[in-house]
Amino acid sequence: MKFAIIKEVKSPPDRRVVLSPKACCQLLETYPNAEVVVQSSDIRVFKDEEYRALGIKVSEDVSDCDVMLGVKEATIDSLIANKSYFFFSHTIKKQPYNRTLLNAILDKNITFYDHETVTDSRGNRLIGFGYYAGIVGAYNAIRAYGLKFGGINLPNADSLKDGKELEEELQKIKVPAIKIVVTGTGKVGTGVKEILEILKIKEVSVNDYLEKEFNEPVYVQLDALDYNARKDGQELDKYDFFENPSDYESTFMRFAAVSDLYIAAHFYGEGAPYIITHDNTKTDTFNIKVIADISCDIDGPVAPTIRPSTIADPVYGYNPETSQEIDYKDAKAIVVMAVDNLPCELPDNASRGFGNMFLKDVIPAFFNDDKEGVLQRAKMTENGKLTENFKYLQDYVDGKE
Repeated sequence: MKFAIIKEVKSPPDRRVVLSPKACCQLLETYPNAEVVVQSSDIRVFKDEEYRALGIKVSEDVSDCDVMLGVKEATIDSLIANKSYFFFSHTIKKQPYNRTLLNAILDKNITFYDHETVTDSRGNRLIGFGYYAGIVGAYNAIRAYGLKFGGINLPNADSLKDGKELEEELQKIKVPAIKIVVTGTGKVGTGVKEILEILKIKEVSVNDYLEKEFNEPVYVQLDALDYNARKDGQELDKYDFFENPSDYESTFMRFAAVSDLYIAAHFYGEGAPYIITHDNTKTDTFNIKVIADISCDIDGPVAPTIRPSTIADPVYGYNPETSQEIDYKDAKAIVVMAVDNLPCELPDNASRGFGNMFLKDVIPAFFNDDKEGVLQRAKMTENGKLTENFKYLQDYVDGKE
């Protein structure tokens, strides 16, 4: 089996990589029959020379490889027919802007695996950059608050070498006595929590957060049923929420009334109630001044997220009176941080972490006849057709929705 680490070609460029030089060595040591070729790149966080120094082949041409490993979407022109590919395609939610990409994958008879579709037998995702999105998202949340109100001076995370330097910058600041609400307790939420703990911000219970005043910064981390309730008043478990999201309504406004900063680190499922609507932000009880939307679903559950922002220009203002963008310094503005590629700001750490997961949960499947079914579940296309698990995308592919 011959693996290629392909060059990232999407614009703006992404410096992350599926396997670091060390991870490539680990793969070859574990599976002596495997081969790895790294496609030459001048933007990757690890230089070509770092791979060569460890005996990893670097080449412009990877057309003789079997499995192509990338991070972001490949361009249609760069796709090689009749190969296997891994990357984030952003198609499984029927994103209209990538329909032509999925069609090209089918037309070129590519066996395609989306990183998002790599799951265990219970449907839990096995690989991803979520933890690092949480790390950088929480850092950017605090930075955004400082940009709006002053008193906190943090450099852009993209200017820092790695997570260690990021932590050093956080230790230089003092966060005022604000209240921070976090939605989400998964990998993204775990990354957020780590940053808040580095800042020594105290975690409090839901009841204390809602009812008490504090003379120090505090945060509360919410699971789905903390800010959603069944419309009929029944109190069931969160699995009922996941199975019947349309039976629920948001109760987030009770947190919005007492919060200064909101960090959205949740996964939003189709049919779930919106967390913040445009009308919510118009009320006198809406107190949130800064929103860091790590989930970044445009026109989705957090209404002030009206567009993604960029690493170079990470914040914008949202005018609750008009539901339109304004200067974030405007007195009326709610500040929104909605960078949709946050892990790119820590490409070294994010790549190493992702590679460890990929080596543990994906690579073995190529050498053990996929005994856990990892590849079978993740496979979206084969022989020019959608696989059974992804037949729901057929109308999307055909341009009918």
